[in-house]
Amino acid sequence: MNRTVLFLSLAGGLALTALVLGLPSMGTDTPKAPHAASVPPQPPPPPQPPPQVAPSTGGSLTLTSRLSHPYIPTGASELFATFDVAGAQVPGAKRSPVNLALVIDRSGSMSGYKLAQAKQAARHLIGLLGDEDRLAIVHYGSDVKSLPAMQATAGNRERMFQYVDGIWDEGGTNIGAGLSTGRYQLSTAQQSFNVNRLILMSDGQPTEGLTSNEDLTRMARELRTTGITLSAIGVGTDFNEDLMQGFAEYGAGAYGFLEDAAQLSTLFQKDLQQAGTTVARAVTMTFTLPPGTSLGEVLGYRASQTGNEVQVALPDFSAGQLERVVVRLHVSGDAAGRTVPVVDLKLAYSDLIRDAAALNTASLSAVVTDRREEVAARQDRDATVYAARARSAVNTQKAAEALSEGRKDEAKLYLQRNQALFRETSAVAGAAAVAADQAEQQAALDEYDSAEGEEARRSLVKKSKVKALKSFGKLGSTY
Repeated sequence: MNRTVLFLSLAGGLALTALVLGLPSMGTDTPKAPHAASVPPQPPPPPQPPPQVAPSTGGSLTLTSRLSHPYIPTGASELFATFDVAGAQVPGAKRSPVNLALVIDRSGSMSGYKLAQAKQAARHLIGLLGDEDRLAIVHYGSDVKSLPAMQATAGNRERMFQYVDGIWDEGGTNIGAGLSTGRYQLSTAQQSFNVNRLILMSDGQPTEGLTSNEDLTRMARELRTTGITLSAIGVGTDFNEDLMQGFAEYGAGAYGFLEDAAQLSTLFQKDLQQAGTTVARAVTMTFTLPPGTSLGEVLGYRASQTGNEVQVALPDFSAGQLERVVVRLHVSGDAAGRTVPVVDLKLAYSDLIRDAAALNTASLSAVVTDRREEVAARQDRDATVYAARARSAVNTQKAAEALSEGRKDEAKLYLQRNQALFRETSAVAGAAAVAADQAEQQAALDEYDSAEGEEARRSLVKKSKVKALKSFGKLGSTY
């Protein structure tokens, strides 16, 4: 792509930003005929706002819904619906027993410092377990070895410590075999636990066994259908971050990136805490689009559409965990003063607190008005900021891909587009609402400008993709 095309794309993106933010369109209004009576005409009463949507708390999850534009002009409009899903806080509750499989990459690339830190983190995790927990330790290179799953009693924890001490580095990277072994170890006691979780750690690309992203992520989907959650932690700068993110997304767990393996203990502990405080699993959003509404996209999430229904799978939720989904919609308003339905939502899940199926619902609607100033004045500031962040994540992903292929100037243009997006958003939400976002974009631009050498570029690509996940709204499932 040449620079001229990129700058034209940037200009087009800014024009779209102005439209979405509810700014007046350019052009001339049709002149109105002078009023014949001596008494000035009375303006029509302003349309009534749609009903406020209160948080829905049908179970262990709370659902809060917003529209970027509760008022829309006549004709076709583009707007954003944002949905915050939060796991219930459980004050004073202790962590539930967990059935864990820790799967560690011990391929040749892990030799030395990284493997030493991985073993130290495994010891730390073992030390956090109680008698009611269960753990299997799996390590893989070209082949797979494992310590069978067992209760984490004091005596068994000593066996686990000794086993970890004996892990050595050798061979290639057979991730698929490691996942299969971890799945088998969990299955031996799966029915006795509410929470069954596999934690995968790798520093490299799959080189043996199954090597395609499609085949490996299929394994993650299969794990999820059997009730096993998969979290994926990438270490260093040489692993396939798209594959590891896919593991976490399809496996309903969390994704983490660590440039320094010394932080593994912290992530293992965090994932244990998240697993042990799980309040909901098998979480699915279903959007129903009424006549007059069509789907633009679900930003940052894989979605499937059948007719007027759109489904999005979310991760398992721990106590207090927050995830956000932003949806771009196209809506038609035919007559001023009317309230039009925009979207209906069902949030279905298994409530682990109540041990029952649960359902939260929400309906969003908008008022049609022929006054452009009403559209801008009634714009929801929070929803506008959330939408801007999700849209910026698309550009951040594109910047990361461009940088990974050596196109630094193109990557910087995507970040500059984000700077313009947040400047426009500040006109609606206020400068303070996006001050941190603008500072982050400037810091990212500086990092891209100074990134030199393959190692620095790979690190920055992975950091950028983590930032994009969080900007999309994957707040609790991204470490």
